[in-house]
Amino acid sequence: MIHEIAPKEYKVAYQNCTQTQSDTILLFDSDRVCCRLDGEEVAFPKIGDFADLEGMDLYYLFSIDDERFFMPHAHGILPPNGYEWHDSNICRTSKPRHLAFAIVTARALHQWYNSNKYCGSCGADMGHSETERACVCTKCGLIVYPKICPVIIAAVTHGDSLLVTRGKGWAQGRYALVAGFVESGESLEDAVRREVFEETGVHAKNITYYKSQPWGFTSTLLSGFYCELDGDPAIHIDENELSEAVWLSRDEIPPATADIALTAEMMEVFKYDL
Repeated sequence: MIHEIAPKEYKVAYQNCTQTQSDTILLFDSDRVCCRLDGEEVAFPKIGDFADLEGMDLYYLFSIDDERFFMPHAHGILPPNGYEWHDSNICRTSKPRHLAFAIVTARALHQWYNSNKYCGSCGADMGHSETERACVCTKCGLIVYPKICPVIIAAVTHGDSLLVTRGKGWAQGRYALVAGFVESGESLEDAVRREVFEETGVHAKNITYYKSQPWGFTSTLLSGFYCELDGDPAIHIDENELSEAVWLSRDEIPPATADIALTAEMMEVFKYDL
């Protein structure tokens, strides 16, 4: 999965630190990221590559091993020589894996900073904490932390068959698992039962936790569960969300086309009885 970057180590703890010319800059313009591509190999500029960053405020984002990543407060900064704008979805296929992970994680923080320029309580300007990753209202003191929404993914099994779904507008044969946001006051297990029933009309039992994944594409934290059909296997889809839901045998499940997502891994685990 995209966040599995071992032996590299992702270090999320916040640092209030002084930047150096060799620190890495992740620069975004809407959904574009500033980088250099050589085939699938991606590289990012260093602070020293920019002539106009001197004295500019930078957000510390995170570190991977000893490489520190920052992002400018300001907008309208142009790529330095040798770099250009690319759609940030290159992270789905680009290498090395730890830099692809850096793109998707930094983009989520970029979007969060941009959506918290003003206080949601009193409307005043938001400042930035010097001790933790948080936005702090300059007037009323409201503290806002990065947005992370919990989502469940449910692999519902029925003997040697797996319940898969196809979202609205998806290409024929492109399948995923039941997934949905956890509601306020709801446990993860209750969310599995509810989402499975709402999307497909079947009931789930014997819910077992599998694995989690940070998914910066949508600022979500995914929690994957395997469960079993409880009762009638007849499917009644939510046509507002899905084009199709179907039981597929292990042999009928298409092989994964990428290895970045928890959904794909869970389908592979079932398909090959891993």
